[in-house]
Amino acid sequence: MEASLARLAAFAGRGAGNAASTGPDPLQDEADACLDGMAEVGGMEARLAALKVHFAAGYARAAVAMAGPAVSPQERTAREMAVTAEVACVLTVSERSAAALLAESATLTTGLPLTLSALQAGSISWQHARVMCDETSGLDPAAAAALEAHFLDVEAPFAARGCPAGELVPGRFRAKARRWRELHHPVSIEARHRKGVEDRRLEYVPDRDGMAWLSAYVTADVAVAGWSRATEAARALQGPNESRTLTQLRADVAADWLLAGVAEGTPSPKAQVLVTVPVLSLLGAVTEPATLDGYGPVPPSIARRLVGDGAGSFLRVLTDPRSGAPLEIGRTSYRVPKAMRQWLRLRDGRCPFPGCNNHSLDNEADHLLAWSEGGGTGVTNLGQPCRRHHRLRHTTAWRPVDATRDQPPGWISPAGRSYPSEQQDWEPPHWPQYLGHADEGRELEPPDWLDVPAGAVGPGETGPPLPLDPFPDWALFIAA
Repeated sequence: MEASLARLAAFAGRGAGNAASTGPDPLQDEADACLDGMAEVGGMEARLAALKVHFAAGYARAAVAMAGPAVSPQERTAREMAVTAEVACVLTVSERSAAALLAESATLTTGLPLTLSALQAGSISWQHARVMCDETSGLDPAAAAALEAHFLDVEAPFAARGCPAGELVPGRFRAKARRWRELHHPVSIEARHRKGVEDRRLEYVPDRDGMAWLSAYVTADVAVAGWSRATEAARALQGPNESRTLTQLRADVAADWLLAGVAEGTPSPKAQVLVTVPVLSLLGAVTEPATLDGYGPVPPSIARRLVGDGAGSFLRVLTDPRSGAPLEIGRTSYRVPKAMRQWLRLRDGRCPFPGCNNHSLDNEADHLLAWSEGGGTGVTNLGQPCRRHHRLRHTTAWRPVDATRDQPPGWISPAGRSYPSEQQDWEPPHWPQYLGHADEGRELEPPDWLDVPAGAVGPGETGPPLPLDPFPDWALFIAA
């Protein structure tokens, strides 16, 4: 710790007054020193958090050993309360916070070795470690270890792509970890969804200043479609004579719909939400989740219902049954066509600025290399930043770079530092046993309920036949 403090003091010496600067730009030297110092402090905070975990878990073990076996459940509960109270007092925190620290320390020291090692190394923060504890709760040891390895072991099969976990803000890391948990949970998402549907409800909570919260716990497709529809209606009301913000307009529109229905003259556009569906899940051959834009994994039954019922508010996208990636689209012109915007929504999922969580519906297509400077209109030269970060890009020295067909652009800061953007973590879908595997060189008979012609594979492809799409008139994006 003394060595770490000495290193921090060196950064502070470079930054405070810049007396030690020998470079041509003392102000730039001072700015760099402050940024380096903040990064070093962040790493030290993570390492100190790992020490706190070690001490908390060690105290809990020592207290149990000193007390001996409890003779009744009541005595065990009383001892746990005593340990929690001691930790709360020594840290000057609430007993609830102390109980959470003790529980997370036990989880990290006994069940999440990779997470604890990353925390000790300073490569993830305490917030990231807490997310890992949350998302592995309720999983058996093997499933928890697989989730942990996916994000923290670069040698793991199908290791997470894009930014390392520690380079994602905790909120984005939670979203990615939750998606992976949903895809690999040992209990079917359909079974868990049925339980959730039974718990649907509307809640009312009074708040201060004459305000209150009204929230609904409903299925994901209803929530996403409602949010998207309210957003589109709010945008339609914006104009030079409208003083309300988008947030205020969205709330006012939803309140009007709830209290009075849709009045004549009130904008009420349809929501346009992407539903990405593994083809075998759409056919009912597997139970792999679909993905709802702006939400994450949903049961395939929701996707089948939306597609089968012809829900016009949802745009269906099927993924490749072998790679899990969606189809690319494109066109060369300055104007970004609707189909290409939808492809950007698929590629990025949200604003590509690091840590931004603005959903695709709120974002704007933007040429990375300006059209006037020779840039073309294609997915490799396009991003979809939110309005805030679109303005940041055009009014400051921040600039997006290095987009590809499947990867959103990273960003270069005014200080010249490179910050990667988060990528979608597509995974190959699971094949049912009767379809065999593409590398076996043989075809297995499908069940009777699937109408599959012999050798139904694409030109130049090898592998087992794919089932026919029962919805042949779906609006698949047109390839260039």
